[in-house]
Amino acid sequence: MSDQSPNCPNCNSSYSYQDGALWICPECFHEWTPTEASSTESSPEKPRFLDANGVQLQTGDTVVVAKDLKVGSGTLKSGTKVKNIRLLDEPEDDHDISCKIPGFGSMYLKCSVVKKAK
Repeated sequence: MSDQSPNCPNCNSSYSYQDGALWICPECFHEWTPTEASSTESSPEKPRFLDANGVQLQTGDTVVVAKDLKVGSGTLKSGTKVKNIRLLDEPEDDHDISCKIPGFGSMYLKCSVVKKAK
């Protein structure tokens, strides 16, 4: 085991630990090998868009709002289905999804408040 444990490539936690050949993050439960971490760090990659459960999102996906959100004078209820999302290359005020929601119109959402629809 090395003196310095690597930060988690998923959530950047500094509390990772080694278990056999794998590194494990106790905060997000991500497991990786040292070769995965080095290839992730060395290749400049588009930002990864992960939903509230850690599932990769793509433009065109359908998602479900994971918790009630106050929007203006109304509330976007948990369970609201949002179709055909568009992921933003450059986040808008920390929001990385652009979408249209019936009854609310165009808006931005964060990946952390949605879950990919099955």
